[in-house]
Amino acid sequence: MRVDRGQIHTLEAFLAALLIVGALLFATQATAVTPLSASTANQHIENQHESVAEDLLRLTANDGSLQEAMLYWNVSDGQFDGAPENMSAYTGTPPDGNPLNDSLRAAFGTGELAYNIELRHHTADGDDAVQPMFEMGSPSDHAVTATRTVNLYETDTLTSTEYEDEQLTKADDFWAENVDEDAALYNSVEVRITVWRM
Repeated sequence: MRVDRGQIHTLEAFLAALLIVGALLFATQATAVTPLSASTANQHIENQHESVAEDLLRLTANDGSLQEAMLYWNVSDGQFDGAPENMSAYTGTPPDGNPLNDSLRAAFGTGELAYNIELRHHTADGDDAVQPMFEMGSPSDHAVTATRTVNLYETDTLTSTEYEDEQLTKADDFWAENVDEDAALYNSVEVRITVWRM
């Protein structure tokens, strides 16, 4: 009788172990791992993208090309010079001639990474407004963002082909307003770049 009871306990333990192993196998098979799944490697990649975006903004602000791109505005068309028809912002890669063209291509290449660049500025009423500069789509859940503030002054001039050297104070329909006509500062702009893998 003791032998039968011992065998039953052994069989029960064996079946319980099989159930646990089966449940673990089922759970691991049911979990989908995709390129966008959260992991340490993905977090490292996101940190790299954020660092590249921050470096891009810092370097282009220092060499003046970021401000030049902000002033690359076609007043008569109400859009950044070279943007698609009926759109104020660029879609896809920047056109030749845009002051950020080389820097964006060097930083993000072509095809693997997408980015949006927004210009957040103040209005004369004290509200905030956003002018898109580059729009490549809706960011994924793993997008990263970097920002930098750039001041525009009343003595700054447009850099677009048709309106080159026209002062901001004389440029009608510029994307940002002159927040204080009695001050040298035209507007303070937060440049926000959002980067994600396509």
